[in-house]
Amino acid sequence: MRIKTPSKRAMWTCPEIVELLDRFIVGQGEAKRAVAIALRNRWRRMQLPEEVRREVVPNNIILIGPTGVGKTEIARRLAQIADIPFLKVEATKFTEKGYVGRDVDSMVRDLVENAIGLVRRRAEKKFTAAMEQAVEEQLLDILFPPLPGMEQEPERRGRWERSRAKIAQQLQEGALEEREVTITSEENKVPIANIFTSAGEEFDASFGESLKELFPKKKTEKKVTVARARKLLREQEAQRRLDMDQIVAEAIDLTENGGVIFLDEIDKIAGKSGHGSGPDVSREGVQRDLLPIVEGTAVSTKYGLVKTDHILFMAAGAFHMSKPSDLIPELQGRFPIRVELSSLDQEDFVRILRDTEGSLVQQYTALLEVDHCRLSFAPEALQEIARLASELNKRMENIGARRLQTLMAQLLDDWLFRVPDDGPQELLVDADYVNKVLADIIRDEDLSRYIL
Repeated sequence: MRIKTPSKRAMWTCPEIVELLDRFIVGQGEAKRAVAIALRNRWRRMQLPEEVRREVVPNNIILIGPTGVGKTEIARRLAQIADIPFLKVEATKFTEKGYVGRDVDSMVRDLVENAIGLVRRRAEKKFTAAMEQAVEEQLLDILFPPLPGMEQEPERRGRWERSRAKIAQQLQEGALEEREVTITSEENKVPIANIFTSAGEEFDASFGESLKELFPKKKTEKKVTVARARKLLREQEAQRRLDMDQIVAEAIDLTENGGVIFLDEIDKIAGKSGHGSGPDVSREGVQRDLLPIVEGTAVSTKYGLVKTDHILFMAAGAFHMSKPSDLIPELQGRFPIRVELSSLDQEDFVRILRDTEGSLVQQYTALLEVDHCRLSFAPEALQEIARLASELNKRMENIGARRLQTLMAQLLDDWLFRVPDDGPQELLVDADYVNKVLADIIRDEDLSRYIL
């Protein structure tokens, strides 16, 4: 579901952010409050005078809690809410510099790319109507080109205009989307730049532009559907109308002053040698590389240097095999706000199934509606599913709300397989059906095959 945009305001207020998160995440009020303040402070800081703005540093946050309680979901929903550059990345993807793998600088480069996309979409909105009209005209010229010599023949021109109007109407109604057309596109071939990027090195943007001057654009013809041609022509129109230098400059400024990076699974790089989960290269080495980024440094990107002094960092981890104090002290000090998320109980599971937008109940109902089957859940069925999920989390490893996915998939497995062979029908899930289908799972002491 698309999230509405704030009215008469440049940014959500803290209560509004919490209210939006409540639609998708059950409980965890303290965590929602902390991230709402942090997100709002991003916007507040950008409204300050330059001399004051330089002194305001972000309060980085660590979310601590068991798996499946909403840490990552908070990040997902923040990315939809925030109209600022946002990047979610797993800390386990990084390796210490000098070893094969991604280094921590790459997350700043990815954040810049996200910012460029955000600023570009904002700029395109100003030209949307004009671009759409230009693309329609180009498609019309391809599908029904002007006839030579018709300027001197009014009757012939009138017939052409009437036929063209019919084609235009069909184009607007989407009746020609699958018809194949031939379009001409221009591409830059810069093999030297490809050598740099394939080697994993960043090169200066101005140098890249100089290379493009040496290798002129090559026109190529492509045979594509009208739907595909519309996308390609819209891209060409955007390139002609947008000032990419200005967009890049604005994106870098937005990254430095409003960017947010969410570091998931940070507990996986915590700990010291001898704790039995890997060498320093995948833990303390990554922490040492991460420290200057969080403290504030300049990272080289293909668009120039990007300062990280005022980027907000949020981190999350279960910390069931380690604790925040296992992070190196310098890194701990850069995350002054720590919020503990609570485990979910049976009543929380009921609310997750019943009250949240895009819940599993709504998802499976929509899926079966495709096959003309109406699925409904009795209130006692939701209570029973929640009770079983809570019981299994206590008996086995606690995987939080993810246990609901396991149970729902097994519960509806037979119906999902059989429909629509049995034809349209009404499907009711009640408590008896839940116990009947899930009885074997509950009795099975080895639940490994059911755990996601």
